[in-house]
Amino acid sequence: MTYSLRIADIPPSERPRERLLAKGAKNLANAELLAILLGTGQGKGKLSAVGLGQFILQELSQDQRDPLDVLRDISPRELMKISGVGPAKATSILAAIELGKRTFQFRPDLRAAIESPAAAAALLSHDLMWQKQELFAVILLDIKNCSLGTQIITIGTATETLAHPREIFRQAIKQGASRLIIAHNHPSGNLEPSQEDIQLTEQLLQAGELLSIPILDHVILGNGNHQSLRQKMTYLWDDYVS
Repeated sequence: MTYSLRIADIPPSERPRERLLAKGAKNLANAELLAILLGTGQGKGKLSAVGLGQFILQELSQDQRDPLDVLRDISPRELMKISGVGPAKATSILAAIELGKRTFQFRPDLRAAIESPAAAAALLSHDLMWQKQELFAVILLDIKNCSLGTQIITIGTATETLAHPREIFRQAIKQGASRLIIAHNHPSGNLEPSQEDIQLTEQLLQAGELLSIPILDHVILGNGNHQSLRQKMTYLWDDYVS
């Protein structure tokens, strides 16, 4: 797609709004999503809305950070420093970002059954998803996998956290939990489990077996996504009944 073209000059099937309707928002590039929010283009070189979206992303990546990471905490004044972005465009972008944050921060019914990694991530997103420090938390469950509540166990640095099995199971016993889902966040947004994550999971699975409080999953959250260790590394659970 040529980003200097006007939207009207782009074949209908390739226009951002039409592509979103036909293929879903997940299949659009970041510049296309921004184009829908911007509505119109202009800026340097009289770019199309898509071109302006791409230009904004390029400008935001000047400090070597991911532009979406910059957008998450940008101020209106900073955004309006970019050529082609005035108050109307800036407020549209920032409103969409805030709505996205609130969507992830929405907490489902605490007593609802937690039947998937996505449900666990939704329950903990307010506490873990966007944090700059690494936190370790548990979801306390009854015998039917209904949540009894959540608990932050430890807070680490920007790159690591420490969680001891004693602290985790102390909360489970105190609250009368029958099962647990453990979770922590990766502030970097990289959801790949570290060797320490895997080792801790193994330790907690063993402890849970001894205490008859099984660990159902270990979920990693960050930057709007989540990863289930039980789905990724099923073999870790092979020797344990849950």
